[in-house]
Amino acid sequence: MEKTIDNVAVDQEWVLLIKNAKRLGLTMEEIRQFLLGAGQKA
Repeated sequence: MEKTIDNVAVDQEWVLLIKNAKRLGLTMEEIRQFLLGAGQKA
């Protein structure tokens, strides 16, 4: 499901993914690096 907040679409699955990663103790930088690296390994 996608919501719009201040003209920005927010995918609730991505929000849940980030929340779960933070709950596991990952920093935003670690999440960012993982996402950036995931695209390079394909």
